[in-house]
Amino acid sequence: MALLRLPEPYEFELSTQRFRAFGPDLANLWRDGVLHRVVGRREVRIEAARGGVRVEPLDAETRPVVRKLLGAELDLAAFYAWAKRDRALARLIRRLAGFRPPLAPDPFESLVTSITAQQVSLHAAFSIRNRLIQRFGRRTGEAYSFPTEQRLRRSTPDELVALGFSGRKADYVLGLAGARLGYAELGELPDEEVKARLTAVRGLGEWTADWFLARHLARPRAWPAGDLGLRKAVAAFYPEAGDVREFGARFEPFQNLTAHYLLTGLRTVR
Repeated sequence: MALLRLPEPYEFELSTQRFRAFGPDLANLWRDGVLHRVVGRREVRIEAARGGVRVEPLDAETRPVVRKLLGAELDLAAFYAWAKRDRALARLIRRLAGFRPPLAPDPFESLVTSITAQQVSLHAAFSIRNRLIQRFGRRTGEAYSFPTEQRLRRSTPDELVALGFSGRKADYVLGLAGARLGYAELGELPDEEVKARLTAVRGLGEWTADWFLARHLARPRAWPAGDLGLRKAVAAFYPEAGDVREFGARFEPFQNLTAHYLLTGLRTVR
């Protein structure tokens, strides 16, 4: 396995907890200390190493996907230097030292996952997501590839309902698969324009758009104020907060990393 160096600080097991905190994730499969992800037609295996991670295979195709998946583009060092001035965040960066939030390498996967998680628990969302992956993805080694837009365009609402989607969510997923959004172009737009483009698609609201900015595009100011979990976390760490969306200005320009640290802190520290 080849060494992929990552910006420090980085703690592999802590940073990848999301892939097993709510049950197994067949597209990002954690097994015996190794993270498995399908890239192209190959399974990639990722494990902890001094100075980064060891990856097999590591080449021009897999490197950018692994870096994206492990959140390498997030400026954790600058966030830590800034967060020391905030009492709650200063505590969290000590307790969660090296936590680098993972990102979704594929934009379509990110949006479908958000639709799956709308108004249900994350445990239920992961179960439905896994059934979708098993039914329409492709197994390569231990992990599965996430279903492509092309594959889901050939599916039917009844097939998705049989996997646990509501009829409305099934329509949303199929509508998204047929929308043919220009994801490369989308990634070049300012935050507010990205949100406007996404929310014009049926089934994609502000909550989904905010998480797309946070977990796919890694925009530093993304602040999913409508997320119930984040609202609970803000209330727990900042009882004086009031309106959560307005309170996000306190964390300028690190709203995205703040949101991830508050959510993870609520689940693991408090």
